[in-house]
Amino acid sequence: MLQTRYILRTLLLAAFLLLGHASATLAQTAIPRSPSTATAAAPGLAAKPLTDQELRARRAAMIVQISNAAGLPVSATPTGTTATAATNPAGAPSDTYSSMPLPDLTKVIPTTTEPQKLSASIQILLLLSVLALAPSILLMTTCFTRIIIVLSLLRQALGTVQLPPNQVLIGLSLFITFLVMGPTWQKINAEAIQPYQKNEITQMVGLERGVGVMREFMIRQIVAGHNEEDVLLFHSYAVKGNTPPQQWSEVATTALVPAYILSELKISFLMGFRIYLPFLIIDMVISSVLISIGMQLLPPAMISLPFKLLLFVLVDGWHLVTATLLSSFN
Repeated sequence: MLQTRYILRTLLLAAFLLLGHASATLAQTAIPRSPSTATAAAPGLAAKPLTDQELRARRAAMIVQISNAAGLPVSATPTGTTATAATNPAGAPSDTYSSMPLPDLTKVIPTTTEPQKLSASIQILLLLSVLALAPSILLMTTCFTRIIIVLSLLRQALGTVQLPPNQVLIGLSLFITFLVMGPTWQKINAEAIQPYQKNEITQMVGLERGVGVMREFMIRQIVAGHNEEDVLLFHSYAVKGNTPPQQWSEVATTALVPAYILSELKISFLMGFRIYLPFLIIDMVISSVLISIGMQLLPPAMISLPFKLLLFVLVDGWHLVTATLLSSFN
């Protein structure tokens, strides 16, 4: 909290600097500096314009006062004075910021080399970065892809375009994902996160352990779906060779993740096809009956929808589909 307070004070000091520079620029443009204009003005009515040296002195004093009030150390020697004297000729206006003393932030904000000394602001920044990448990680390395595709195909097979709504399907898919991925995430927490927080392992070791646990889950699903050909496809493209890998450790994570996504797409489409079959039979029967009685203009989908809903409820379809999804990950 102390470091955050110093950062806020530094930002406040920078804002005062910009405000002072803008006000001084407006004052210089509003007050005429030419001798003819100054002599033409009536005595006592026009204020005497400040010179560049007086402006710099006032700004330097203001910066010292603000730094002392904020508790920031100020360098004793003004920065940039020698360079200004060498580059600007005599009598020429110099840069306003050349003679300003700047606060020495290195004495206020120490360097951080240990995890437990990481400031609260940096932790919040890292947390926001992880949250920004969380949707991509959730889609690519978990079972969410299979679940949401199967549920979406089930909705299309029923013929209800907007029921259940997308929010309900996504929420159900997320909670099923949390249930299926719970043991994997608990293992990551026990082997990577907790030892790192206790300063028992380094950050890179913790990252390698967490990635290793996720690789085990993805490899297990690929092997269960018999989709090793996808792994060979991406591995051969990454390695640029005809030698297949002998162990899973030889397959890079950048090749394993897209292979896992393709495997999930294949499995989910196969499950969706099996779900589609009974509803397709109902549509065909209803369409044949309507044609046989001469009601070609009546939409078959409108007549078959109540029968499909009735069949789905009688067989407890939501329970069967969810149980099939859960059993497919074991």
